[in-house]
Amino acid sequence: MLDDLLAPGLAVVFCGSAAGTRSAQLRQYYAGPGNKFWRILAGTGLTPRRLDPSEYPQLLSHGIGLTDLVKQQSGGDHEIDFRRAGVRELEGKIARLQPGVLCFNGKRAAREFLGRPEVEYGLQPEPVGGTRLFVAPSTSGAANASWDPTQWQRLAELVRRTQAAGRSSKRLGPRTRKESISSRPSTPRSSPSSAGTSASRATRASSRASAAPRQKCSPKPKPR
Repeated sequence: MLDDLLAPGLAVVFCGSAAGTRSAQLRQYYAGPGNKFWRILAGTGLTPRRLDPSEYPQLLSHGIGLTDLVKQQSGGDHEIDFRRAGVRELEGKIARLQPGVLCFNGKRAAREFLGRPEVEYGLQPEPVGGTRLFVAPSTSGAANASWDPTQWQRLAELVRRTQAAGRSSKRLGPRTRKESISSRPSTPRSSPSSAGTSASRATRASSRASAAPRQKCSPKPKPR
C-alpha cells in the first residue's frame, strides 16, 4: 500500500502490520492522529526533532527505514488478512540490505514473521543474517493499553550501540591487519635446502684446495 523506505546498511528498519486507514489515504507512514510513532522517535533521540508524517522520507538521513508486513491492504490488525503477509519478501529485503536492527512495531507483525503464537517484547534470540530482531509495543492509538515507552528506550540504546559498532568497523576496515603485517621489516631467510647446498659446496671447495699439489720452488743457481 505504501512504498518501502529502505536503503542498504540502515541502523534500524521499522516494520508494522500494514498501513493504517489514514496513512493509506495520505500515503504517509504512521499518519493516524493517535499514533505515537513520531513522538517516540524524537523522545528517544532516534530523530533530532519530532517529524511530521509528511516528512517521513527524511528518516533515511537518520539511518531509519520503514516497511510493512502486508503491503496490499490497509486498516487495523482486525481488518487485515495476514494470510497475504509478505514474510519471505521481507526476509529477502533484510538479507539483501542488512540493517543493524529490524524492529516490529507491535507484536502481531512479529508473530506472523517469526511463525510463533506468542512473542515477548524486546530483543529476540534469532537474527536474520547479521540483523538483530526487536519487538516494540505498537504505537497505534488502538494499542494504548499495552503502551510501554521503556521498550522503545531500550531499542534506541541498541540502535546506538549498533551504529557505534558499525562506525568502529568502518574505521578499522578489512585492510588494517594486512597493512600492519606488510609494515613489518622483512628479514630474508635461507631455506634449509639452500643452506645445506651452500655448505656442501664450501666443503668440496676446501677439500679440493687442500688436495691440490703444492708447487716446489727450484733453488736459485749460485754465482761462480
